[in-house]
Amino acid sequence: MSYQNFQTNNPNNIPEIDIRKIPPDKPLAVTVAFLVIIGLMIIFSASAQKCIDMGYTPLRFFIQQLLGVGAGVVGAYFLSNYNYKNYKNKSFIFAILVIILLILVKLIGTTVNGAQRWLYIGPVNLQPSELAKPAIVMLMAGAFCKGTKLFTKSKILLAYIPILLMLGLIFKQPNLSMVLLLLITSVVMYLSAGGSFKLIFGVGIPAAAFLLLHGLHDYQSSRIMTWLNPGADPLGAGYNIVQSLVAIASGSFWGVGFGNSKQKLAWLPEAHTDFIFSVYSEEMGFIGCLLLICLFWSLLQRGVIIASKCPDMYGKLLALGLTFSICFQGFLNMWVASSFVPATGVPMPFISYGGTSVMVSLWMVGILFNISKENEKKIRMQHNVRYL
Repeated sequence: MSYQNFQTNNPNNIPEIDIRKIPPDKPLAVTVAFLVIIGLMIIFSASAQKCIDMGYTPLRFFIQQLLGVGAGVVGAYFLSNYNYKNYKNKSFIFAILVIILLILVKLIGTTVNGAQRWLYIGPVNLQPSELAKPAIVMLMAGAFCKGTKLFTKSKILLAYIPILLMLGLIFKQPNLSMVLLLLITSVVMYLSAGGSFKLIFGVGIPAAAFLLLHGLHDYQSSRIMTWLNPGADPLGAGYNIVQSLVAIASGSFWGVGFGNSKQKLAWLPEAHTDFIFSVYSEEMGFIGCLLLICLFWSLLQRGVIIASKCPDMYGKLLALGLTFSICFQGFLNMWVASSFVPATGVPMPFISYGGTSVMVSLWMVGILFNISKENEKKIRMQHNVRYL
C-alpha cells in the first residue's frame, strides 16, 4: 500500500505518526558520533602547539571546532525532522544563495596561502564552497529523479547553469580539488539514476581531463610532478608528502600514543587540516587507521541502505549523493596523506579542522536521518493499516 493512498484505504483514520518521535538511524548516528569525537580529539592534539606558537590558548582551534559541531548538531536535528521532498522545489533558491556567497568570496573574501576561499561575516568564518556540496547534490537529484535524458530546458536552466556557475567560481578561488569532488559526485549520481556509462567514459571523462589539464595553474601541475617523485625535492616541493609519509610510518602498528606525535611539532605543515590523517596515523597507528577507515565505510554502507529503502527516486539519489560526497572526500584525504594521489587540499569530513566543513557535513547527515525516518514512518503507517 502506498503512502499516497493511506487516507483512502484507512477507514479508521489512524493519526499520522509524528516523525519527531521516530529515532534516527542508530548505526549511522553512532558512526557519526565516533567520527566527531575522534575529530575533536585529534584536532586538539594536532593544533595545541600551533596555538601556543601563535600566542593563543592551546584550546583555541578545539573550541572553534566545537562551536562548528554545535551548529552542525542543531542544524542536523532540524533537518532530520524536515521532509526531504521539500528540497526538490527549494534547491534552486539554495543554489542561488550559494552562488551569491561565492561571488562575495571573490569580491571581499579572505586569502590564505594563495587561495581566496573564506568569507568573514561578523565573527563567523564561512567557506561557501562547502555549501556547494549539498546544493549540487540537491540539483542533480531533482534533475534526474524522473529520467536520465541529459538536455531538457528545465534541466539546463534549473540545474546545469547553477552548477556550472558554482563550479566556475570555486575553480577561480582556486579550489580545483573541490571542483573535482563535485564533478565526480555529479557523475556518480547520474550513473546511479541509470545514465549512460558509454557517454561518461567515452565523452565526459576525456573532455573533463582535457579542460582540466589545459586550465591548471603552474603550482597545480607541479603537484602532479611532485607526487610522481616526491623524493626528487624532499626539502622543497616534495616536503609535505615526505613528512606525511614519515609520520604515517612512525605510527607503526599501535601508534606512539595520543598527543605524542613529533611530526606535528615542527615538520608537518597544515597538521590540523589537510594532513591531519598523518598526525592521526602517527599517534594511533595501523589499528587507529583501520578504525577510521571502518567508520567511513560504515557511513557509506548505511547511506546506501537508506537510499535503497527509499521508495522514491529523488530520495534515493539525494541519499546516495550526500553519502558519496562525505565518504569519497574522507577517503580522498587519506589517499593524499598516503601519497596514493596528488595533493589536493581537501579536508577530511568530521576530522579536519574547519567549522564550516564539520557543520555542513552534519547537516548532510541530518538530511540522511530524515530520509531514514520518513522510510520508517511509511512502514509503521502501512503496518497499522494492514492489521486493522
